[in-house]
Parts: sequence; structure tokens; C-alpha cells
Amino acid sequence: MKYRMLGKTGFKVSEVSYGGWAIGGSWGPVKDGESKEALRTALKNGINFFDTADVYGDGHSEKLIGEIKAETDKDIYVATKAGRRLDPHKAEGYNRENLRKFVSRSLNNLNVDKLDLLQLHCPPDEVYNDETVFKALNEMVNEGMIANFGVSVEKVDQALKALDYENLATIQIIYNMFRHKPADEFFAKAKKNNVGIICRVPLASGLLTGKFTKNSSFAEDDHRNFNRDGQAFDKGETFSGVDYEKGLKAVEELKEIKPDGLTMAQFALKWILMNEAVSCVIPGGKKPWQVEDNAAASEADDLSDKVMVEVDRIYDKYLRDSVHHRW
Repeated sequence: MKYRMLGKTGFKVSEVSYGGWAIGGSWGPVKDGESKEALRTALKNGINFFDTADVYGDGHSEKLIGEIKAETDKDIYVATKAGRRLDPHKAEGYNRENLRKFVSRSLNNLNVDKLDLLQLHCPPDEVYNDETVFKALNEMVNEGMIANFGVSVEKVDQALKALDYENLATIQIIYNMFRHKPADEFFAKAKKNNVGIICRVPLASGLLTGKFTKNSSFAEDDHRNFNRDGQAFDKGETFSGVDYEKGLKAVEELKEIKPDGLTMAQFALKWILMNEAVSCVIPGGKKPWQVEDNAAASEADDLSDKVMVEVDRIYDKYLRDSVHHRW
């Protein structure tokens, strides 16, 4: 496993890290025993950064990661998120009182005295213009409730606005073979500001693994079934917002250019890691073998210029017109 610096946190994190959404819920059937083994497999493979949120299984993901953290003597870092517990999810809910309440709950779920990294969880546009929100985050840093803060965003415009806040340590954003826009302008500015970039949805909700077909079905409680058109939350979180059948066609062409010796998942992860501005990528993994497969992408050979150009061509052919302007 290779490691990179995570912005202003000063943390040296595994470039392939772990996303904890799936072990909390909304991804079909999941078993706690298997989830814990997946987390232990992550540790065995050098993964030391775990991303979760207080709404993943109503805190269940946080609790599972907290249990595994308590088991090990390895130095690991846990990032969580706050804000999506608000109902309705409106900008005015991102205030000092609510944020402190959410942080206290996450501290209990994770069984820690201080959060390594707290991220605002894809807040409405207005929040990025509200200095009082970031003042409240700075206050919690000064009090020792959190060590660092960042934001998880839906859109590049939100990420660019967040860079205005001096103490912002990280930005989490969707970036993968189906979503290229963050690399256009944002990555260079984030790197200049020493802001860490955490890339989520790296496998486009599994579509980039190459295992799905037109006939694939998903469980009733799986967001790949109930959120394809953004019925529950931003459409971009499910299959990266791409049309499912277009995505399948793009994947078939990606398979043709995949380097020998790599799985499709490893190919997709390595493509992201080819950008030096990226701090880490956070694929999920409900099963140990998935985590092991993902982790191996770190040590894979760099992709050739020819392959990188071909990925761009496939993106332009199938997806650019429908996704590039939206996020």
C-alpha cells in the first residue's frame, strides 16, 4: 500500500482507503460479521483511513468502525459526516447547536474523545456562503471535539467555494471514469491550497466493476433500485448520475482497453490515482475479498498515456454531454 498526505490534516493516509456507506445500509443485504471481517481485511492490507457518516444505517456504520478501531493498536484515521440528519435538510439547520449535537452523537457512536475529521455532508448551496457555519467548526477544533473539518460536495462549484475557508482541510467529491469534471479546474486549486481530496463513488456504484448487465436487479432497500432518478437524494450518488444503459456500453469499451492483470475495479481505482492531486479514494466493500481486490490497485503499475487517452475518448463518446455540466 502506498500513502499520500491528506491536505492540512497532516495525516499520511492509504491512497486506497475505505468507504463505510455500504456496511451501514442502502446497499442491499449486509451482515455485521462479514462487515467486520471486511474492515479487518482493510487493516491487514494497509488501509488506515475510514470514511463514514452519521446517517449510514443511522449510525450503525460508525459503530462498526468504532469497534474495529478499538480492536487494533494500529494508527488509523476515521472521517465522519454531519448534516443529513436534518429533516427537512435545509441550510438553516447547519447551525452551531445542531452541529455540536451531531458531533456529540458521532463521538459516542465511534467511542472516541475527538473526531479525526468532520465533514459537512453535502449541504445546500447556501451553507457554503455562511461564514457562521465554518466559525462553528473552527470553534469545535479549538475545543478539541474535532481535529479537522472538511466538506463533502455534490458539485464542483461548491468545492471551489469551500476553498475560500482558510482552515478547511479536505474536500470529498465524486470523481471516476464517468465523472471527469473535478480535474478540469478544482484539483489544481485544491492542491495549491493544501486541501486534501477524497474521491468517493469511485466505482460508480459498482457499474465500473463490469459485473452488471441490462438484466441485473437490486434489492428493494438498495439505492441502485430506489434512487436512479434522484428520488431519495442527489441522482449523482447512484451510478454517478449516468444513464444505466449508456454506462453499460461505456464499460464494455473500457473492458477492451483494460491492462492485463487488473480487475475492472482495480483499473477504475488506478485511473483515479493517476492524478497526483488526489489524496485517497474510498471504495466500499461489504465482503473481505472486495476490500482485498480494491487495495491491490495501489501497487498496480501506472496506466499508459495511451490508456488514459482512451478513457477520455470513451467518456466523451458516451457520457460527457449528459453529466459534465450537471455536477
